[in-house]
Amino acid sequence: MDRSILLVGLGGFIGSILRHLIGSFISRIIPLSFPFATLSINVIGCLVIGALYGAYQKHGAFTEAWWLFLAVGVCGGFTTFSAFSLEGLTLLQNTKFLPFFAYLSLSIILCFAAIWAGMSLFNNLFQHFHMEG
Repeated sequence: MDRSILLVGLGGFIGSILRHLIGSFISRIIPLSFPFATLSINVIGCLVIGALYGAYQKHGAFTEAWWLFLAVGVCGGFTTFSAFSLEGLTLLQNTKFLPFFAYLSLSIILCFAAIWAGMSLFNNLFQHFHMEG
């Protein structure tokens, strides 16, 4: 198996566990109906991937293998919002304004639409099979 897949997978495993632990902790100490835990995780993930990007791209502080493990794996398992934000910022920094706004708009619109479509599909299938059973 390709080493990069193992690095990303191990990092994703760790990131997902951290997301669950930190999210549960925040929800216990701040029990609000507002999704503060998810917001906090997204902000933390963006802070971490920003620091990693600066260390990796701008200063060569670690290898591509460490980037795959830490940024793609751990941050990706922790929150994909960090990757979305980094890619958006990179477009802005490269003065690619039209692609930035397209990426931002399409990500929000298509992801909300996909959630709605997935829920609708499941509800329709559930009703269909529930009525037959």
